[in-house]
Amino acid sequence: MSNRHLARSIAMQTMFEWDFRGQDNERLPAILEHSLAEFGEGLTEKEFTVNLINGVIANLKKIDKIITEYAPDWPIEQITVVDRNILRLGIYELAFAKEVPPKVAINEAIELAKGFGGPSSGKFVNGVLGAIFKNMAPEETKSESGKAEDNKTNE
Repeated sequence: MSNRHLARSIAMQTMFEWDFRGQDNERLPAILEHSLAEFGEGLTEKEFTVNLINGVIANLKKIDKIITEYAPDWPIEQITVVDRNILRLGIYELAFAKEVPPKVAINEAIELAKGFGGPSSGKFVNGVLGAIFKNMAPEETKSESGKAEDNKTNE
């Protein structure tokens, strides 16, 4: 498993527990610390994990609004906790962070969904993130020259 994929996995597990336990932001640092200790042996991308979590939390209302818009048949509270938090991380990377190319963000979210979600989670996450990507402005979907190549080694 690549370092960045492991970082995303830990971020998702942290967000899952945070959400499952009632979204208490005061407990989030302790949850993250526990997740890093439990699952992050050898992880060198701890800052990346922290940035993902902080980014999702800072943009949570906007992200949840996007989920509601692109998954209108699924009220956000009815989406499984795993799928909901994978979508949050994927949307954050796709629409807010823009640190990785959009297709990498989508593929990483799909892989998390396949690994942690139910039988249809991968398709669900792919459908929602794919629709968001299709509706992004053309300049938002392009990566800078060479950026995708640089990120391949980090993914």
